[in-house]
Amino acid sequence: MTFPDCVDGPEILTSNLVCDTSASPAERAAALINVWNITEKLVNLVDKSLGAPRLGLSTYDWWNEALHGVGWSPGVAFAPSGEFSHATSFASPILLSAAFDDDLVHAVAETISTEARAFSNFGRAGLDYWTPNINPYKDPRWGRGSETPGEDPFRIKGYVKALIDGLQGKENITKVISTCKHYAAYDLEYWGGVKRYEFDAIVSMQDLVEYYLPPFQQCARDSKVKSIMCSYNAVNGTPACASTYLMETVLRDFWEWNDENQYITSDCNAILNFHEDHNYTTTAAQSAAISLISGTDTICEVGSNTDVAGAWNQTLLSEEVIDQALRRLYEGLIRAGYFDPADATPYRSLAWKDVNTPETQALAVRSAAEGIVLKKNDGTLPLKVDNATSIALIGFWADGSNLAMLGGYAGAPPFIRGPLQAAQKLGFRTVNANGPIKQNTSDTDTWTEAALEAANKSDIVIYFGGNDMTVESEELDRFSIAWPSAQFALIEKLSQLGKPLIVVELGDQNDDSPLLKNDNISAILWAGFPGQDGGTAIFDISTGKTAPAGRLPTTLYPAEYVDQVPMTDMTLRPSDKNPGRTYKWYDKAVLPFGFGLHYTTFKPSFKSDAFARNTYDISELLSACNTKYLDLCPFETVGISVKNTGNVTSDFVALAFLSGEYGPPPYPIKELAAYTRVKEVEPGEAKDATLGLTLGDLARVDERGNTILYPGTYNFLLDVPTQANISFELVGESKVLIEFPQPPVSG
Repeated sequence: MTFPDCVDGPEILTSNLVCDTSASPAERAAALINVWNITEKLVNLVDKSLGAPRLGLSTYDWWNEALHGVGWSPGVAFAPSGEFSHATSFASPILLSAAFDDDLVHAVAETISTEARAFSNFGRAGLDYWTPNINPYKDPRWGRGSETPGEDPFRIKGYVKALIDGLQGKENITKVISTCKHYAAYDLEYWGGVKRYEFDAIVSMQDLVEYYLPPFQQCARDSKVKSIMCSYNAVNGTPACASTYLMETVLRDFWEWNDENQYITSDCNAILNFHEDHNYTTTAAQSAAISLISGTDTICEVGSNTDVAGAWNQTLLSEEVIDQALRRLYEGLIRAGYFDPADATPYRSLAWKDVNTPETQALAVRSAAEGIVLKKNDGTLPLKVDNATSIALIGFWADGSNLAMLGGYAGAPPFIRGPLQAAQKLGFRTVNANGPIKQNTSDTDTWTEAALEAANKSDIVIYFGGNDMTVESEELDRFSIAWPSAQFALIEKLSQLGKPLIVVELGDQNDDSPLLKNDNISAILWAGFPGQDGGTAIFDISTGKTAPAGRLPTTLYPAEYVDQVPMTDMTLRPSDKNPGRTYKWYDKAVLPFGFGLHYTTFKPSFKSDAFARNTYDISELLSACNTKYLDLCPFETVGISVKNTGNVTSDFVALAFLSGEYGPPPYPIKELAAYTRVKEVEPGEAKDATLGLTLGDLARVDERGNTILYPGTYNFLLDVPTQANISFELVGESKVLIEFPQPPVSG
């Protein structure tokens, strides 16, 4: 990327209003597009925009990735060595989310945007980044679940708010343009012969508004994200990138996501899919025209398969629509300081010195350690070791020799410090052996002999297994959520040696039932994809330097769950064809959403003045509210006390849920309504915290997608499993907080 030169560039540029920083961004964008000819306009509607050399505008690549650090992508150019050869690689979103620490999410996002800006300042990346992935992770088979903050929309909303604030900044100049993806109801890659490119997600209004859309409402209406990506799939018969209902009626009109003329990008080849997979159109020209007319502003293509020129030449596309798309795109760049003098923006001074600093390296460790979840522990952890203790590190990612710890959409890390390197840095006596990944027990066994030999030589055995990107990733859904059979067989053999055995899991959840039941397995840690320094984070937890406090951001399902509901079933509520999805509707989990053990014990409780009124009149609550959106009206701030009743200083994640029989049946088991992370509670200490609730947190969604505050008894439950509960009552008539726009009636 090259910044345009508004001082010494071509006169047609320097004299244009786009270079006048006193004009509004909308005026500047309109002035720029007004001097483009149609040929220049057409070649700038795809992700690899050719710019306009006549105007001093170089090429610009809109495809930049930064899911958990500046990532490999067409718009990002890592140097082969030296400066800008790497960027900090943090824990994957699923693990970062498990910390339930939005201040940590914000700090990670600030660092990512700082490093991204440094890359762009030196021509090695753009100003926009296609992150975050905020599709709720409802099915354990989905290959991209680790890219998301988990299964709960309320948790995702909190994560999104903190992340976007950190990425985009709070200055008048956008730090980097964040892109919330994939809009909407996208959570299938390839399953049962159905590909994401052709999948038509049939979603009820109730499920759409209650589950699939809340993260995007947070992005668009509340956080004012600068960009959104429409998805591959169709929703109720219409490809998402051709849906005027989703992109115009809901997104731009109802959520008022138009105050800065924000833009929409398609996912890559999603427009090609109109005619090749969805059979929605018959030609590339028709597909390009419909996507742009429906609200998409830039088309991502892999190769060159978008016929924008054909759409224009066949009069399928008006210049008015083209101009609108280009004005939106360039207003985004203008707001990011693309045309401004370097000394007029707060971010153009960022450079290589701001990438991978000692502070960000420490933050990378925190991003992993704070989210690691302790699933089982017989007292073996934290490890009690000395210089004479030997540890066997066994498994496919034990030695950190590959990129497995990074997960999807990573970039070039400054280093990879795996478990072996971290253990050696601590001075432990170690022996290492490899292990299988997705092999079956019928495959040639090249690992068991060496693994058992290493284990027999050691006092403690740590097995590093789970899933890497060859098991679960983009375009790769799972058909089984059981442990890969060769891994499970090796774990069983290691457990028979009579030595302390700790299992550390990479990637998304496998059915841990047999491991939890095996008394010879001492402890289980889930580590997601922990990033560049995952080994250090794991040993920080294992040795007690950091006490585990992460909580599962997803339900851990039994292996047979995959035989009970197809991935293509988008419904949430249980039925004769669906046992229910997520902790809200499914009650047979191996481990529930929000589960996580500690090295100590806690006793959380409500303060005596919690819900002091006990009974609340719905009309009075609304009449006392003056916020623009009724779902954001404050309700109560609930005080809690968290007492450490054990002997180890530790953080504690307070999760609070609402349950009750109010609103339309069937009723959810419970729903997350508030959370906070209470830091460093010392043994014997009780720390106070608060949990804020809004009326929207109390409301439920009816069959038409309306968000309604209902009368009834509300139960407020604290912790997983519940350690404290309190009730209050809403009385009076039901009130609609959000009347959701209905889709057009077909045919």
